[in-house]
Amino acid sequence: MLGPTGYACNVGVAADRFGDLLFFSDKGVRRPHMPTNVTPEYKKAEEAYRGARDPAERLDCLKEMLRTIPKHKGTEHLQADIKSRIKQLTEELAGPKKGGKRSGPSYAVRHEGAAQVAMIGPPNSGKSAIHGHLTHSRTEIGAWPFTTQLPVPGMLSFEDIQIQLVDLPPLAPEFTVPWYTTPLQTADAAMLVLDMAEPACAEQLQYIIEWLEARRIHLVPDWPGSGGGSSPAESDEMDLDPFRLDLPTLLIANKYDLDPDPGEVEALEELTSVRFPHISTSAETGFGLDAIGEFLFRALNIVRVHTKVPGKPPDSDRPFTLFRGATVHDVARLVHKDIAESLRFARIWGQGVYDGQQVGPEHVVNDKDIVELHMG
Repeated sequence: MLGPTGYACNVGVAADRFGDLLFFSDKGVRRPHMPTNVTPEYKKAEEAYRGARDPAERLDCLKEMLRTIPKHKGTEHLQADIKSRIKQLTEELAGPKKGGKRSGPSYAVRHEGAAQVAMIGPPNSGKSAIHGHLTHSRTEIGAWPFTTQLPVPGMLSFEDIQIQLVDLPPLAPEFTVPWYTTPLQTADAAMLVLDMAEPACAEQLQYIIEWLEARRIHLVPDWPGSGGGSSPAESDEMDLDPFRLDLPTLLIANKYDLDPDPGEVEALEELTSVRFPHISTSAETGFGLDAIGEFLFRALNIVRVHTKVPGKPPDSDRPFTLFRGATVHDVARLVHKDIAESLRFARIWGQGVYDGQQVGPEHVVNDKDIVELHMG
């Protein structure tokens, strides 16, 4: 029979790179369901893991999940999954071992800027060229496939913030690097770059989606700023699988200069039944690339906050960046953890408040708010 990547496999049990058990059957991939009798402490640790983006913070959350999960037969598979991820993250954070078998680069990318967006796509889609144009990075660009072999981070500037774009190697049946899912774990979203002049474009799109889904990574069309949110079915799946990762996805319909058919994306949607928000671009001419920064800023619901010291003007440097729904306490935590721990109240200038209004730590901040923190 065919496995999730299109390769032949036997009915039975296989293991993915995290050591998870994959049960292949005629119905596809089946994973053990999340046990329903976990403790509130475990659920809190799991929620923190889902929200964490720093690898060290994620590792701490995993250890707390392992500590608080009930130890019985019903959680054995989940315990093994957690232990495998702890081992992998520990190795990534430790870095290369001198003189050992693990010599080489680290594939985890530290989350920087207002958000981290992973750039994925098939070979020769123009992904690296777009990354270089947007971030002015020195990513290698070539006319041959598989030029990119390591994750390449770069910063996209938009107004007064920066968004981190991580260029990843191509995804293709011929070859995919074994560590591909590692940098995706810290990403806030994905940009899927396709060559719309490529006849096999639809097949490439289907392969990428299926390959990622087999590894519990789902490219979804709904973004925080779109108001769509996860469907009930997706929410249920996330409740059952704590390691399911949903990445809001922007389709970059590249090489528009070679095939400027305005209905190209609609035709692709009809062929694949896959619908993402999209921007048509040309890495060669620069067409459409300027729209990417604004889309990411709006769709990710990024909020900018300036801080000030009592009696002094606001900090005019780059603002602190958070996502919509963040609170004054979240701002304080970005400034310094000691400030967050001793925070009593704040004075705020901005939307929906009068100038200098006193608010509590749980007050939700808005874009361009100015916050003055007061500790006890």
